[in-house]
Amino acid sequence: MPTQIMHGEDAQVVPLPTTGKLSAGIVAGAVLKSYTRYPHGLPTKHADRINADLLAFTQG
Repeated sequence: MPTQIMHGEDAQVVPLPTTGKLSAGIVAGAVLKSYTRYPHGLPTKHADRINADLLAFTQG
C-alpha cells in the first residue's frame, strides 16, 4: 500500500529522527516528507500545504 509519512522537523514531542524516520524505515516502500520549521500540529497549522501534498501523493 502506498504510504507517505509527513513530519514537521520542529516537532518537540515526537522528534523526526526517533519517530518519522523510524516509521519510514519500518513501512516497506514508505515515502518520508519532512517540513522545515513545521511543528507537530501539521494538519491544523499548515492545512493548505499538507492537503496539497496529500492530494499530489494520492494522484501521483
